[in-house]
Amino acid sequence: MIDIALFCVNPFQENTYVVTDKATGRCIIIDAGCSNERETSAVIDYIRSNRLEAEMIVGTHGHIDHIMGVQTLKEELGIPYALSSDDRFLVESAAQQAAMFGLKVPVTPSIDIDLKERDEITFGQTVLKVIPTPGHTPGHVCLFHEEGRMLFTGDTLFRESIGRTDLPGGDYSWIMRSILDRIVPLGDDVVFHAGHGPSSDIGHEVLYNPFVVEVMNNEINYRG
Repeated sequence: MIDIALFCVNPFQENTYVVTDKATGRCIIIDAGCSNERETSAVIDYIRSNRLEAEMIVGTHGHIDHIMGVQTLKEELGIPYALSSDDRFLVESAAQQAAMFGLKVPVTPSIDIDLKERDEITFGQTVLKVIPTPGHTPGHVCLFHEEGRMLFTGDTLFRESIGRTDLPGGDYSWIMRSILDRIVPLGDDVVFHAGHGPSSDIGHEVLYNPFVVEVMNNEINYRG
């Protein structure tokens, strides 16, 4: 069993998650987007007040709104940062990304663990499977808790929307292939927690997400 704490942070209203293995109190942080001391302290205070043991920070991708708090949390908690090396160029261009949005340049975090397909992230008795879902960025990954039928989608899939693909490294055809080939087959019952906005489930998106519906209908007509 896992417990999920959500922290909505920074000017982009990014969702930072602390995911805890309830049996052992071990936890990970997904997408540490904290942009100031107050937001960072809220995450640290939650971990310490609940006597949790943080194991690592896991990034779904390297955009500025998902990495702003990484280096501070790494140093405060003494834990590594895991991200696909395919998004290293985004992390290394954090200053330019910040400038695009008129934000203060964060400290550029170092990547300690290179996430790859078929990797598993284990903390306590909990296992999250790494699923590459390129499109929003080249190295984007989703994290699947198979036992709990739960998925962390970052900025690949939102409730009734998808991640933008007009930023460097983005590709619309890739993101749609990722959704149709990697996410939809996981099953309608899978609940997902996104990088922005509310949670949803795959079954809802198959019926009501206009991007998914359009592409699925086009494929049916093409094959038909």
